Parts: sequence; C-alpha cells; structure tokens
Amino acid sequence: MRAALVAGLLAGFGVAVPVGAVGAYLVALTARTSLRTGACAALGVAAADGLYAQLAAAGGGGLAPLLEPVAGPLRTGSALVLLALAARTAHGALRRRPWAAATPERASEPAPPTPARAFLTLLGITLLNPLTVLYFAALVLGGAGRDGATSGTLARAVFVAAVFAASAGWQLLLAAGGALLGRALTGPRGRLLTALGSSALVAGLAVRVLVG
Repeated sequence: MRAALVAGLLAGFGVAVPVGAVGAYLVALTARTSLRTGACAALGVAAADGLYAQLAAAGGGGLAPLLEPVAGPLRTGSALVLLALAARTAHGALRRRPWAAATPERASEPAPPTPARAFLTLLGITLLNPLTVLYFAALVLGGAGRDGATSGTLARAVFVAAVFAASAGWQLLLAAGGALLGRALTGPRGRLLTALGSSALVAGLAVRVLVG
C-alpha cells in the first residue's frame, strides 16, 4: 500500500503542478469571485484527475490506442472552451467600466458563477484533455505497474485516492493564491487589470494548446 500511496502522490503532483491554461483560469476565477467558488473549481480539476487515474489504473495500455484517434479533436475542444472563457471574462470586465461612475446598467452585469457551476466547468475542461489519461497510463505501464503499486483492487484505490489528494492540494493552493490576489486588488481598476491580464494569459495558453 505504501508503494501505491507514494506512486499516486507523485503522479498527482506531477500532473497538477505545471500551471497551464486551466491553472491560470482557476487563479483568475477565484480572484474575481470568492475562495469558496475557487475551491469548488479546484475540486473539479482534482476530480477529473482522479477519474483519469482510475481509468488508467484499470485499463492500463488499452486506453492509449482508444484515445489516439480522438486526442486531436479533444485538445481542440479544450482550447476552444478556454478561449471562450477568456473572452467572456474580458467582456464582463469591460462591461463593468470601472473608470466610469456607477450607473443602473451595472445591475444587469452577469452574475458570477456559483460554486457548483465552477466545479462542473473546471471538471469538464479537464476531462477534455486526453493527455491527462495518457500521462497516467504511461505511469502505470512504465513505473507503477512494474513495481506492483497498482496491482490489486485495494492498491488501485489507494493510488487513485493519492492522485486526487495531491491534485486537490495543489489546486486548492492555486485557489488560495487567487483569493489573496483578489483581496490585494480590491479596487475596480485592479479588478479590471486582473481580469484582462488573466484573459490574455489563458487565451495565449489555449492557442498554444491548439497549435501545439
């Protein structure tokens, strides 16, 4: 069980720590909303990582051939969703017009996402990334599978739980950073710059995913 635990923790941190477009969006979302919303979004990412770890541990090498034909379309879909979210964030920030006096128009601004919606949004975006399950499949086949870390039902359960815990821990840390950023930039101009900057970053990373 110790081998499965260590393998799962290493795998979870390995897939979570590199901050890509999803991580950048998570930070920006928390900065614009609340720590509660950001935490739910973080758990959505971790839930997707845990699900893919379960699929990889159970399916092993059989998953890679199945995913290869659809890896391109899924990656394109993920990038397009991220681009849409970046555009929506920038549009919402510009509609607030922080340089202008408050007007009744501000009452018609779109409401921020609920915690449940944030969870489902980040879950869906992460599930659209086929590279995640290929990453776990490679680990299971190349390392964890050979040393017996994922052999047996209990060992697989420990491996998946460790992946989820490691991913959730890192994503919640990102959300906490976003909450601190949001508190530091409490003024309307600070919020505008944060939203536009994060939108540009997420859009750039999404384009990189799309063309890479």
